[in-house]
Amino acid sequence: MDDSPGVRELRLVVTTPDYDEAVRFYRDVLGLTKRAAYTSPGGRVTILAAGRATLELTDPGNAAFIDEVEVGRRVAGHIRVAFEVADSRAMTEALETAGAAVIAGPTLTPWNSLNSRLEAPAGLQLTLFTELGTPSDA
Repeated sequence: MDDSPGVRELRLVVTTPDYDEAVRFYRDVLGLTKRAAYTSPGGRVTILAAGRATLELTDPGNAAFIDEVEVGRRVAGHIRVAFEVADSRAMTEALETAGAAVIAGPTLTPWNSLNSRLEAPAGLQLTLFTELGTPSDA
């Protein structure tokens, strides 16, 4: 057990009016694994594991640049959830079939990843990205 002080886990908590649809989408389609589920007198919660978590902070100018690269215009709010996946093309198709709206299909970025943007259940805007390796001109 790690006894060091500091943050041990980043957990994004999303309140959604269509709980069952959100659980189905993120667990069954995107492939997040159920870590725990609880019921309280007021409702339910499911905790899904999404691999390694990071917190990406960006200023408004860079956020606009990312939107321009991935979508062609400014579309994200102040929070966007990004998932690294093995095949962003296939996962984009799977999530669209499962009800997500594709804002922009897979696009090669200047940082050499293949990124797509979707509007997904629970009111989340998602970026799916597949790292393609070091750009040849790096």
